[in-house]
Amino acid sequence: MSVELMSKIFSQYWPMFLRGAAATLMISLTATILGCLIGLLIGVVRTTPTPERGAKRGILRALNGIFSVYIEFFRGTPMIVQAMFIYFGITGATGINMSAYTAGLITLALNAGAYISEIFRGGIQSVSPGQMEAARSLGLSHSMSMVRVVLPQAIRMMIPALINQYIITLKDTSIISVIGVRELTQSGKLIIASNFRSAEIWFTVGFMYYVTVYILSKIGRLIERRMSYVQSKNK
Repeated sequence: MSVELMSKIFSQYWPMFLRGAAATLMISLTATILGCLIGLLIGVVRTTPTPERGAKRGILRALNGIFSVYIEFFRGTPMIVQAMFIYFGITGATGINMSAYTAGLITLALNAGAYISEIFRGGIQSVSPGQMEAARSLGLSHSMSMVRVVLPQAIRMMIPALINQYIITLKDTSIISVIGVRELTQSGKLIIASNFRSAEIWFTVGFMYYVTVYILSKIGRLIERRMSYVQSKNK
């Protein structure tokens, strides 16, 4: 596995590598954004106090039950099984014509949402209860207090964890290559099928993942240090 040979392979197939890398970044970013929306909904619902009586109590209990099953399923089963079930199982059972890209995006978003919901729940619970009480004493409803007071503070603390989750989702895109999504890993498979240089191709694919994750990790640490500095300055 010489440097000259690897350079020759990359110069020959760089458009496929770059298209695969771009697809990986795009699908992982989209899935993380969708996962954040799912996580926000679940996190808010699971941290909302359940009233002692009334219709709202029944609705919250039902939602908490559904969300608990969802979280346990996607955190307790391999993503490759989830991808296979969504792409082949749901398509076969319902007759819905779903592309591999759509199935892969749904898999990543639902999987990320299960983990991000716990990030949101922990972030919301880390905000002092006095913040909510103070907002309610000023006449704000529970939902407005959550939007205007609690969530802005919680999200600032959650940013490093959310960046870390994006990195995890980016690496997990390699799993959805099993259903034919044309991301970086799948691009590597197609290139190997044309020249049979497995070692050089997989090294290049791994190096591209490493560089991407390294840059994102540095950005995450920079944001974390900046936030720590701002918080210490405000004390």
